[in-house]
Amino acid sequence: MTNVISRRHFIAGAAAGAATLAAGAAHAAVPASWDETVDVIVVGSGFAGLMAGYMAKKAGADVLIIEKMPTTGGNSVINGGIMGVPGTEMQKKLGIEDSPERMAEDMLKAGLHMNHPDKVKALTESAYDAYRLLVDELGVEFRDDYMPHEGGHSVARSLLTINGSGSEIIRKQLAALEKLGVKPRTRTIMDEIVLDDKGTAVGLKVREGYRFGSENSGKAKTIRAKKGIVLAYGGFGADPVYRQLFDPKLTPDFQTTNHPGATGEAWRAAARIGAQMIQNDWIQCLPYTSPDEKGFGLAWAWSGHVQALGFWIDAATGKRFVNELADRKIRSDAIFVCLAKGHQCLAVGDKKAAESFEVKRPGMLERQLKAKVVFKYDTLEELAKANGVPLDALKATVDEVNKSIETGKDPWRPVVEPNLKPQTEGPWYISRLSPKVHHTMGGIYTTSKAEVVNVDGKVIPGLYAAGEATGGVHGAVRLGSNATTDCIVNGRIAGMEVAKR
Repeated sequence: MTNVISRRHFIAGAAAGAATLAAGAAHAAVPASWDETVDVIVVGSGFAGLMAGYMAKKAGADVLIIEKMPTTGGNSVINGGIMGVPGTEMQKKLGIEDSPERMAEDMLKAGLHMNHPDKVKALTESAYDAYRLLVDELGVEFRDDYMPHEGGHSVARSLLTINGSGSEIIRKQLAALEKLGVKPRTRTIMDEIVLDDKGTAVGLKVREGYRFGSENSGKAKTIRAKKGIVLAYGGFGADPVYRQLFDPKLTPDFQTTNHPGATGEAWRAAARIGAQMIQNDWIQCLPYTSPDEKGFGLAWAWSGHVQALGFWIDAATGKRFVNELADRKIRSDAIFVCLAKGHQCLAVGDKKAAESFEVKRPGMLERQLKAKVVFKYDTLEELAKANGVPLDALKATVDEVNKSIETGKDPWRPVVEPNLKPQTEGPWYISRLSPKVHHTMGGIYTTSKAEVVNVDGKVIPGLYAAGEATGGVHGAVRLGSNATTDCIVNGRIAGMEVAKR
């Protein structure tokens, strides 16, 4: 019976997809004449889009990058500036043994083996070369004295940009493109992907002068792409209506770390021409974020720091409630359980944790305290009283953490960071935890050459995709820092491949 139901659902889905394809193709007719012609159009100006544009331009193509927002960078420019890469010089310096195979194992485990193995293999085996391209060719600077251990990774392998932000990568990508004569065209929104009578993607219908929030704004225009189009429009985490189609609990009351333009109109445009979407209902929430600020904010840096150099507690019990180095879904779900009971969750660290945080992110703690998203207490007693934490239970938790530091064995975390000192000295610092929508794991299904596949399982000629617009790389859960790797690796592939046409 299960097979029959699955088959019926498949047939119904295929029929719906075919109807969508037919309707989309009829609606987006090839214009009698185009307003503009280029070789390659890239939709989106985040890590993936800029990398695709750079590679295509280097290969000799005439490239146009369009961005619907007034500024470039999308979510990439506000991300945490971390990139997961195995086998780096930094790891060797720290004595960390790693490999693409080990990173692949970590990704598959966190992704519940819903990841497409070929995509995982491509990412992990190409990560180091992509990292070297950023450093050697674009001049991106990464820290050489600090390597964060992101949750779900079996070892520390996340490189951190010199300014602790994705803006370091975006600035260097934009500078490299400008040297090649390419400047993204902002306030230009894609309305439709145009296919010819053979099903080849030949151009776009756009609106120039578009103003986000004024959805009918802008002047209509058609742009031909002689070689092809790269879709790198990112995710839909800031679109409550669209995301609720896949996960109904993510209502408008649910905050997001995404920039306001992370909405679903480009996803709908791709669906209308029959692009195969996979795993759209796997939407990741970031466990580090705080209810005391909007959006991504600042508090995540503290809570992320003390996931390894401090501890997280349920304020109502004073006890730890999750492996602080687990993947993001495990930790977010654990926080949700606490919040459903009306309990606060706190990320806690002592004076030594704060001192190491200052070394790793100079000036950040002061900013967080001023913004009132991290709070300082001279003693454990003050911390407990201010946050309704049972003092005896809190002290017992501190003792448990200190014992794990001394023995190297922790009842919650499989890995105890080396060279930790016992948590004994105030002042103590906390941030509150409340997960926010962060990353959409699903998206367009692509080949190993970044080609878009349609609902019939066939490549749509001339159409490519990369980054968060695509699915299959991360499965159920994306490991922290792997979004950057995904975007750079697959944006690079998409740019090289589209230029070959």
